[in-house]
Order: sequence, then structure tokens, then C-alpha cells
Amino acid sequence: MSDTGRPGQPQWVPGATGPTHRPAVTPQGVPGPVVGDDGPGDGAPGGRPRWMLPAIIGVAVLVVAGLVAGAVAVFGDRGADEPAPAETVVLPLPTPAVAPVARPATTAFASALPASVLQYALESSQDDAEWLGAGALEAYTETFTDGDGGTLTVRAAQLETAQDATTFLQGLTATLPGAAADTATSTEPAQADAPDLPQTGEVTVGGEPVGTFTVVDAGDGTGVAVWQNATAVFRLTAPLADVLDAYAAYGL
Repeated sequence: MSDTGRPGQPQWVPGATGPTHRPAVTPQGVPGPVVGDDGPGDGAPGGRPRWMLPAIIGVAVLVVAGLVAGAVAVFGDRGADEPAPAETVVLPLPTPAVAPVARPATTAFASALPASVLQYALESSQDDAEWLGAGALEAYTETFTDGDGGTLTVRAAQLETAQDATTFLQGLTATLPGAAADTATSTEPAQADAPDLPQTGEVTVGGEPVGTFTVVDAGDGTGVAVWQNATAVFRLTAPLADVLDAYAAYGL
């Protein structure tokens, strides 16, 4: 690298391995002693030794490197101590392993009833004579199967008015199984996957309340859910571990 024109600095010649030397000339033109371009001595301008600047730069580099390493260690350890964000895993809903049968009834209400609920597919459907006798305009008892011995039963009714449906639901809720078991001491061990029951609340459609629901443990390994959706009333019985999910998945 050329640094020509700066007084007191060596002038480098391409291919040379050191500063160019030339003889000093006396006033009489007689060559004098050979001196370097830097003049006498081995220092930089102002008398500073040449080795001082590289030494200062080296020390500065070491200091900066130490600061960076310290920061990485501090913040790296802090990051290692912080827990990783929890990952939410959403499992797909189960689907039936068997095909549902055709529903005999073809009314608007019957056609709106689902042909499958989670892993359960419609196995049979027939008129519910008891609920028809209690004032329902139409009512059905339907059985669903998972194809492996698991069953789910739904009784569905269409009433004339929402008030009629509310009164009908109140009668169902009053006779729900498991009411005595809530106050009695059970000797049966609790199931690990058993839901927290009983549960009750509002049924909403589009954010508007259209009825209420109640879900209980029947005490025999099954759960029962009853609910109202405007003029319709339902009673669902399923394995205890599935009852809440089946109620939520029924869709009406």
C-alpha cells in the first residue's frame, strides 16, 4: 500500500521488502551517511515508537471481544433459564369407522338431525311414542354406534312453541339420573378421564340464548345431557368420557 507524500513515513516501492534508502547530500555535493526517509531514530512522528499503535489497537480489540463475550454469556444464560412457550396441539375430531344408515323420517326437523356424532354413526331411528304422547309434534329415538361395541343414544323432539319446549325440558331435568349420587359417598374409584360433572349453562346460537343445558354423571359409566334449542329438546346418553364432547358435537 502506497503512502507517498506524508513526511516522516517510509515510501514503499512495489516489490520491495523495506523502506527505500538514499544517501544524504552535503552542501558540497559529497555523499554523506545513509539515512532512512523517516529520519534518525526508529519512532513515528512526534517521537512515538512504531510498535505502540499496533499494541493499542490489539488491546482495544481484546477489550471489545471481552465485552461481547460477557454480554452473550449473560443474555444467553437468561434465555436458557426462561421456559419455552407452550405449544398448543389440536387433535382432529374422531370420525366414524362405519357408514351411517339412512334416516326413515324426511321432515325438515328429521333431516336437520346429524347422521354422525364424533366416532358414532347412525345405526337406527324410529318414532319416540312416549315423547309424542307427551305433546311433541314429532319425536325420534336414535341409536349411534362406533362399530366396536360403543353406543350413543339420542331422543329428539320438536315442540310447538319455545315455552312448550322449556316446560318439556324442565320435566326431563327433574328426572336426570345421578342426582342422589351427588350427595352420597361413592366407593367406586374416580375415572382418570371422567369429566367434571354436573355442568349446566345457556345454549346460544349466534351469540343469542335459545335455551339451557345440563350434563350429569349417570353413575353407571355413562353421562346424560339434556338441552333445549328454541322449540327443540334433546336427551343424549353416551359413555362418560365422551358425553361432553358428544353434546358439543351434536350441532343442534
